[in-house]
Amino acid sequence: MPIVQHMDIFPIHVPVSSSLRSINFYLVQSGQSLILIDAGYNNDDCRKALVDTLKQNEFALKDLTHIILTHHHIDHAGLVNCLTAEHPIPVYAHPLSFPRLKRASVFLQMRIQFFQELYETMGCGQQGKKQIEHLKKTMKENESQKITAELVEVGENFGDHFEVLEVPGHAPDQIALYDRKQERLFAGDLLISHISSNALVEPDENGKRIPSLLIHIDSLKKCLSLSLEQVYSGHGKVIQQPKELIQKRLDGIEKKAERFLTLIKGGKRTANDIAETYYKDVYDQQFPLVMSEVIGHLDYLEQREKIQKEKVHGIWRYTSS
Repeated sequence: MPIVQHMDIFPIHVPVSSSLRSINFYLVQSGQSLILIDAGYNNDDCRKALVDTLKQNEFALKDLTHIILTHHHIDHAGLVNCLTAEHPIPVYAHPLSFPRLKRASVFLQMRIQFFQELYETMGCGQQGKKQIEHLKKTMKENESQKITAELVEVGENFGDHFEVLEVPGHAPDQIALYDRKQERLFAGDLLISHISSNALVEPDENGKRIPSLLIHIDSLKKCLSLSLEQVYSGHGKVIQQPKELIQKRLDGIEKKAERFLTLIKGGKRTANDIAETYYKDVYDQQFPLVMSEVIGHLDYLEQREKIQKEKVHGIWRYTSS
């Protein structure tokens, strides 16, 4: 179906002190629709920014017609419950978002078991055990964050407004919304102007590890094939000339993989050894992110037949091919 509607975009940028720089979500007016793309954190800053943006453009909360979530992460879905409690409207997402947004206990228990086995086989030892205890604790503490609104599966097109593209990698359920007429893409966390987006290791619905970095690369390459002038990102600035940045990110993956290969040739054999050596203090500070980076790049090297692995006493050991 061709996308023909003219769209007016009202960005909502909420500054934060972390490396993300900002939490971004977007109001989009198209015809009789007023669509909220993502929903920030559930905090006063994000709520005030949304209310102020509505008022400044002569809208009210009751004018919202749809919410679309690019993926399930809490900095993209935080305001959904309070918004839909005041003004019941449909919330659209990829079906893989549903058990994550609803915080389905069976799924979350499976996810904890997945990471326990993953960290054991990657040689993470005590730091892995510490992270598993953290996951168990947050499973209980974050129960209140589950989305109570009814979720609707987003299709290949969203009316006459957007083409919906699957762009997994950063999250298995991530989608992007493509405005072909204006050559604009609302891309969630697929592409960020000032930092590379993490391809986070996650299980699929059956508990099998998703090759997150490899599918993140495929998602970036998918966007290279689009006629594309602007990317509206979940963090940082709106990206102009996005294809140059996409190529820079792809080149960066290759360069980091080569650094890890050098460590393997130098005698580092496990994912955990590589992570501790390369990331130093950051290993302790951002353990799950660091392990996702290392495991993803090991997948990349293995796919290119530059390394091979063997399980020794239950732990994967890597050598150069």
